[in-house]
Amino acid sequence: MPIPARRMRFMTWRSLATAATAALMAAFLTPAAAHGAPRESTPVYSYDNAIRESVWVDTGLDGDSDGKTDRVAVDIVRPREPAQQGRKIPVIMDASPYYSCCGRGNESQKKTYDANGNVVQMPLFYDNYFVPRGYAFVGVDLAGTNRSDGCVDVGGRSDIQSAKAVIDWLNGRAKGYTSRTGTTSAKASWTNGRTGMIGKSWDGTIANGVAATGVKGLKTIVPISAISSWYDYYFAKGAPLYDSGPDWLSDYVDSPDARAKCAAVQQKLVDEAPRTGDWTSLWTERDYVKDASKVRASVFLVHGMQDLNVRTKNYGQWWDALAKNGVERKIWLSQTGHVDPFDFRRSAWVDTLHRWFDHELLGYDNGIDDEPMADIERHPDQWVTSSVWPPRSTATTTLRPGTGPQAGVGTLGLRTASGTEAFTDNPQLSETDWAAHIDQSTSEKAGFVTKPLTKDLRLSGSSKVTVTATPTTSTAHLSAVLVDLGPDTIRDYAAGGEGITTGTDRTCWGPSTTGDSSCYKVTQAKKTAADYTVFSRGWADLGNYASDKGVPLTPGKAYTITLDLAASDHVVPAGHRLALIVAGTDKDLIDPPSSTPTLKLDLSRTSARVPLVGGAEAFARATAGAAAAPNAGVLDGVQAPRTAHRIPGETR
Repeated sequence: MPIPARRMRFMTWRSLATAATAALMAAFLTPAAAHGAPRESTPVYSYDNAIRESVWVDTGLDGDSDGKTDRVAVDIVRPREPAQQGRKIPVIMDASPYYSCCGRGNESQKKTYDANGNVVQMPLFYDNYFVPRGYAFVGVDLAGTNRSDGCVDVGGRSDIQSAKAVIDWLNGRAKGYTSRTGTTSAKASWTNGRTGMIGKSWDGTIANGVAATGVKGLKTIVPISAISSWYDYYFAKGAPLYDSGPDWLSDYVDSPDARAKCAAVQQKLVDEAPRTGDWTSLWTERDYVKDASKVRASVFLVHGMQDLNVRTKNYGQWWDALAKNGVERKIWLSQTGHVDPFDFRRSAWVDTLHRWFDHELLGYDNGIDDEPMADIERHPDQWVTSSVWPPRSTATTTLRPGTGPQAGVGTLGLRTASGTEAFTDNPQLSETDWAAHIDQSTSEKAGFVTKPLTKDLRLSGSSKVTVTATPTTSTAHLSAVLVDLGPDTIRDYAAGGEGITTGTDRTCWGPSTTGDSSCYKVTQAKKTAADYTVFSRGWADLGNYASDKGVPLTPGKAYTITLDLAASDHVVPAGHRLALIVAGTDKDLIDPPSSTPTLKLDLSRTSARVPLVGGAEAFARATAGAAAAPNAGVLDGVQAPRTAHRIPGETR
């Protein structure tokens, strides 16, 4: 029987790692581990005595057009003892634009420095925890931020090269210097070049982008709530998700030096990212999904399934592309919004991340590659696993909307129906308003609902909704959402903490110094009771029906467009109902069109293709019961989505 590629990759690395470990056993391991191959790195090195240094790496670019190639600042914390013993160590790296402007993590930590310019406080727990275990931690200021030259270009060549050049330097392929302007070279002779990148949001996005270059030496990435295509951060098939573009974001994180030098870069971000939502070459450059075939690194992906900042289409399409190209991968999906796993599952996260890096960077055979691929939060703090994700029995199933006993209150099943439904765009209402009135005839939405389920129904992956609609005006925006109708206790993702609350007590993750504490405020799940849960969403500008460039619509003419709904993993339990809602502007999640159209849906040419575990047969079994009378009351859910974030970062 042939060995699967996944197993072959790990078997090959295990063999090499075992041989290397045997040669280094006496010097590298604690006495307790010296009797066999190690399974876990332990904190045997001094954090207080760690080397703290700064290096400026030449990116080879001149983004700020000052006639000199840009250097990016690289702050390093590494254990002193391995170098003294002649041993080289791997690197954990977080490349970020937030180290000075905005802060990192739930407590908005920034880098601080001593009189010599060496880092004192490195944000987050990574250095405190991993440096004593034999890793170096490297914090990179993206070009145009903090102490780096160049310009922020929001996921473009400059951003990605900022981090890629550092990996090249760690592997002896790029030049580094001991100062920002000097000529004294700095060599990374202390590392073996094996690098893992980690980061939340923009930081994780950089990890995705660098991995998509195929750079040698990058062994794994851990993108948390990260972007895979910057177009999909700002637009959904032409529908604008925010009232600003990447130029605003660049200006927000630029250092004072960059603001003075980067006007041309800023103008390019304006000119090549039109608010029409048309696809341009700027977006092609910032689309990492298209380059998934180049990825050499393994990927441990984490995302909140209710993330309305970096919306979950980003992880779904990235995951699917990685799977198509055979990339080794693991995934955690929470019920939170834009939240780091350190703040929703702290102890399990630190343990899992530790074992992941030990396996990927040190080559330890600790069994993490044999564990389930996916961890999914089904209820607050209640997790389940899947051996693969989506499960192998998942099959795309086409669901069809049909008319019901009153206008806008329709059915959802397997059979193609006829008829029409109409709604009028109301930019003052959102998905919560539509779902709350699902069983009532209202003018702003068309709702389609299954019978109460007799069995649980699991949707796992990304959905698509194809709509044929006739508008009354020359512009129209569309929204489609999937809703679980039934009472449940969920994380309150729409509240300020996006599913968590922060306490006052602290837990510690590694040793501390006077200037860098490893102790962080505890968090816990913020829960709420809800009569329904919106669990997947998608949007589009109907003017993009034919291509990635929008055109004016002809009133009275029918158009067909497919909306990409966000990836999710959700179980609609027995007794609940599954609903599809089609409407116009989703308040505070997309911007409205220039008009307020009425749209008529042709139900015979409208459908939802959803990833059901068990496929159409599972749907048929689950909906075999009797129909129920519509609920005459108004359902209660989370609060309406707040004004959408414009910063893929730490602030909530």
